[in-house]
Parts: sequence; C-alpha cells; structure tokens
Amino acid sequence: MTDTPSRRYCLITPCRDEARYARRTLDSVTSQTVPPTKWVIVDDGSSDETPAILAEYAGRFDYIQVIRREDRGGRKVGPGVIDAFYAGFDTIDADDFDYVCKFDLDLDLPHGYFEQVIRRMEAEPRLGTASGKAYFPPPGTEDEARRNDDGTIDASDLISEACGDEMSVGMIKFYRTACFKQVGGFVREVMWDGIDCHRSRMMGWLACSWDDPELRFIHLRAMGSSHKGILTGRQRHGFGQWFMGTGLVYMTASALFRLTRPPVVIGGLAMWWGYVKSMLSGADRYPDLAFRKFLRAYQWSCLWYGKAEATRRLNDAVAGRWRPPGRA
Repeated sequence: MTDTPSRRYCLITPCRDEARYARRTLDSVTSQTVPPTKWVIVDDGSSDETPAILAEYAGRFDYIQVIRREDRGGRKVGPGVIDAFYAGFDTIDADDFDYVCKFDLDLDLPHGYFEQVIRRMEAEPRLGTASGKAYFPPPGTEDEARRNDDGTIDASDLISEACGDEMSVGMIKFYRTACFKQVGGFVREVMWDGIDCHRSRMMGWLACSWDDPELRFIHLRAMGSSHKGILTGRQRHGFGQWFMGTGLVYMTASALFRLTRPPVVIGGLAMWWGYVKSMLSGADRYPDLAFRKFLRAYQWSCLWYGKAEATRRLNDAVAGRWRPPGRA
C-alpha cells in the first residue's frame, strides 16, 4: 500500500533501558502493512544496550530518527515521559502528518495494526484518538511471539489490561493531528493519558479503544510496572485520578473493580490509597475548573447509567461542539 496524504503518520517514542523489549517492538513496527512516515525515538538516558539497538535499526530504516538525551538519574514516569515525548515532538512539523502517535518501546503489534486504526478513523471524521486493547503475559511466564496465520496476536492465554472502551490507551495513543492540536496536547502530569481523552470529548471529538482481534497487542510489561513495581504504579494511578479531578465515590467504585484484576485485591487497594492519601494531603489538582466539572458530571452519569450508555449520551450531547479540521 502506498503512502497517501491521508495516511501519513508519525510515531514519537520516549524510552529508557528497553533493550529487553526493543527489538521485538522495532520488528513489529517495521513489518506493518502501512509503516510510519517518520518515527522519532527519544532515548532518555539509557544505560543498557538500547542505544546500540536503536542505532542499528536507524541505519536500516530511513524513517527512524533517534534523539539521545542525557541521563537524568532514573526512569521518570508521568511528567518525565511527556517531557521526553515533547523532546521528539518539537523536532517535527505536526502539520506534515495526518496522525501522530505517542508510542512505547515495549509493545508487540499485529502486522496490520496501524492500517486498521487509520481505516476506522477515515470512516468516522469525529474520531480524534483511538487504540486497540493491551494484553500482557501472566506473571512468572516468559512470553514468546504469538501469531495467528493472518498476523494477528493470539491473546487466548494473555491477561487483558481492562482499559475502558471510552479511552485510547497511554502506551499507544494514536491521534488525528487536528484533534491533538485542538486539545493542547498532553498535560505534563501522571494522568496525562486520561485528561487528553476527556478534553477531546469536551470539544466534541470521539475517543475510544477496540477489543477486536486485529487490534489486540501485547504489552510486554504490565501497565504501571516500569518504575518501582506494579503496586507503586497503582498508587501513582490513584494520585493521578485525584489530580485529574475524579470524585471519591467514582474512585472507590473503580478501585473495587480493580480488586479483581492482577495483582488481585492489593492492586485496587493501592489505587484507592494513592487517591485518599493525595486527598488528605491536599495535593494539587488539575487547575481547569470547567474540565473538572465536566469530568464529575460524566462520572456520575457512568455510575448511574453504566459507562457505555453514559459515553453514548455524552458523545451525542457534545456533537455540536465538534469543529472539523480547517474550521475555526
């Protein structure tokens, strides 16, 4: 398939010490049916073999550009990741691409992943950000490539990360460039990957993810486990929910649901404690009061109607706010 103006996309990848997963991710992207027009990889001070691996692939594929940052002393999640993302994003002219994607270096994708996402976005002009669903290997297992004959991922014995259908997932945020610019990009705080989707809806765009076989991918490291382990990640998520503006009742309901997801019980408790600890300490919140009011109303609607129906109602209600690319 040739590169057409409607299918020009740029991947921006912040990474650090990903030698264990990098080749598998690089191979899954370079074998895509619609490869990226440009792939900017920001090495955020790796001390393992990551720089050598990136240099090898940059020499083989002319659309890969590697940016090397100085070591900042350790892995920086949340705002640190977004700082590294913008170190790459600021080197491009976003208007040269129809789509931009924040993309992690610990993923294994089906061969037609990006083609499928682009097709769906071409079919729905309001779709601003989208993704497939993430799965990860069971704890204590060593995952190998799991491919069906059509190049899709065999997820039969993997664990779903159970991300909501109303969000695009943070490790592979695929955006229509016009939407990304309208919402102001990513906030440099832990819950950047939730705030962006809610801001998209505030402006009339649609945000979603699909659990379809052609869009299921492997997250080679469970979400939230890259820095000091998964329990620290769950507490960090709780703080992020507090920062974003989530209400206590909704957070409690979310934590109860997470009790059933690995790590069973303690993961949900860690999330809830991260939120409550932030609330009791008076931690800062996202300063946009209109956004927080919008978010609270949506969350109460989710508790009342269920998330799918609440999202449908909201998307219908805000349709008049949507401004297609080129319109003020």
